[in-house]
Amino acid sequence: MSGHAVAVLGAGSWGTALADVLVRNGHDVRLWARDAAHAAAMRDSGTNERYLPGIALGRPLSVTSDLAEAMDGAGFVLSVCPSHAVREVLRRAAPHLGDQVLVSASKGIELGTHRRMSEVIVETLGKAAGRRTVVLSGPSFAEELLRRLPTAVVAASRSEAHALAVQSLFRNGYFRVYTQPDVDGVELGGALKNVIALAAGISDGLELGSNARAALINRGLAEVVRLARHFGARETTLGGLAGLGDLVLTCTGRLSRNRSAGLSIGAGRRPAEVIGEMDQVVEGVRTARAAYELSRDRHVEMPITSSVYSILYEDVAPREALAQLMAREPKPERWG
Repeated sequence: MSGHAVAVLGAGSWGTALADVLVRNGHDVRLWARDAAHAAAMRDSGTNERYLPGIALGRPLSVTSDLAEAMDGAGFVLSVCPSHAVREVLRRAAPHLGDQVLVSASKGIELGTHRRMSEVIVETLGKAAGRRTVVLSGPSFAEELLRRLPTAVVAASRSEAHALAVQSLFRNGYFRVYTQPDVDGVELGGALKNVIALAAGISDGLELGSNARAALINRGLAEVVRLARHFGARETTLGGLAGLGDLVLTCTGRLSRNRSAGLSIGAGRRPAEVIGEMDQVVEGVRTARAAYELSRDRHVEMPITSSVYSILYEDVAPREALAQLMAREPKPERWG
């Protein structure tokens, strides 16, 4: 598959990296940036200096702040905005949408509604749009993908034909895309791993060692599975690229924003100060609140998520949260 017109909504690091893949695959790509000055700077420099400095982008890549221009004639539309902005951007995009395949590449859970991004698409654009939606997720740092380092992700859709179309759109010699139907598991794995990555970063900031990090990753996965099962997700999905794969990367990689924020918090800085200084969205911060509220409402025990929530929103010191976590009543390894 080649030569398709593709609109990429969101010129952050991940949107830029995906747009670059598509350009190098021979597609006609229009990258939309909310900020006109940002779009102009990208056009002038051929780079995204704000988020991915010094890395040349494939050409020709059209960058615009005009949503109608970006979407004109597009057969595929990628939503790659921060999760809290997806609903508003889709509302603005709605007048320009027809029967395009929609690719959701934003990871998060909407605050207040507790909706996943595919659910936001249905509520904003209708059920027909939901049937044309493919969720793209997996272990992937934008900088590494932009440097054309080997990366593997999942395209999940209830429509096999649409998943296969997106697989064909993206796949090349360094970007491998697998397909599967478990949209719920893929989305929840991609969103909730950011909360566990904050915990792993806090642990490393406290210098608790490798044993603690490994335990957090493993027990973090267990509570992600417990919550995801309530939404019909398959446990095997959470053991795959969009679950365990993304979790390990985000909890250990030096490019992880969530882990980096956790490191600073564990080292003694106040959460609000750390988050305020970061130049990109730390999705795990909002997701921690949404996941905590979901687990409370669904009566699902998520002790690591609850600990992260208490540090971020209840001013509990990291070492106090650790003591409370370790003092919980003994349990079998598998429960709930």
